Amino acid sequence: MELERGVQRWGVDISNWDPNPQDFSFALSLLPPTFNHHTSITRFVRLEDRKRALVSRLLQYALVHQVLGIPYDEIVIKRTPEGKPYLENGKVGEEFPNFNFNASHHGDYVAIASEPLCLVGLDIVSLVIPWRETVEDFIRSFSSYFSRLEWDNIVSAGTSNDVLAEFFRYWSLKEAYVKALGSGVSYDLENVEFHHCNWKNISVKIYGRAMPEWRFWLSELGKGHLVAVARGHPRLATESYKKTLKYAEFDEEEYRKGLHLPNIDFVYRTVEEVVQILCKEVKSIPRIHNDNKLEETGDVQSPA
Repeated sequence: MELERGVQRWGVDISNWDPNPQDFSFALSLLPPTFNHHTSITRFVRLEDRKRALVSRLLQYALVHQVLGIPYDEIVIKRTPEGKPYLENGKVGEEFPNFNFNASHHGDYVAIASEPLCLVGLDIVSLVIPWRETVEDFIRSFSSYFSRLEWDNIVSAGTSNDVLAEFFRYWSLKEAYVKALGSGVSYDLENVEFHHCNWKNISVKIYGRAMPEWRFWLSELGKGHLVAVARGHPRLATESYKKTLKYAEFDEEEYRKGLHLPNIDFVYRTVEEVVQILCKEVKSIPRIHNDNKLEETGDVQSPA
């Protein structure tokens, strides 16, 4: 099924990438100088934060280039007023009528997910808390974002580690839902209530109403990291994000095809592979090796 090719899930473990200044500058130079990409990355003081921001943007361009076949220098990625990235829709063909993507980063991982027709939201959480806080103190400040049922499930999960994991499961799903809508953090999260069977067959109720036009998946993304993916109907997007899509309404049969496309496992890529995708037409580029040295190479092929 051709639509299935628009369903992509990529993840990068940035803990394995320890770039020297030349490596980092070269990777940064791959991004278009427009749209404030550079300043939005270099504004961070900590290298780890810069790495996450940089790889997140590289993934967006690499995925669009590889899936849609748009020449890299013709890819235009903008952001809505709420900050959700989108591909300028003049570049999206009929093959994937509503191609959209969402990226997330936390801890050691950066990831991206795309959908050809439905909305997609993605959120990564690292199961850690500020070292001076207890689990109980940490989660207490978030209690207003959960329904009574969710909060009861969280605080009764078992040990402190169990409570923290349960908290982050619900939190990542809520974030994935909000990010799919393109609405930002102001959404009434306590009225977004998740139901599940051992964290499978996940469904949502909004203000007490079941929403069958949504599907959710929750899985582990490397040790100590969880990733949530949301897929929903385009008509539910915020007005600003809906304007970036070709179609907000579909007949029921066509929409169901998109909603019930198989969800796939995440494909793990290295920073080097992402760079290669963006540079495959360049005759000679500095190639990033595990020893963090730069080396001139010949033609670089896109990974399979």
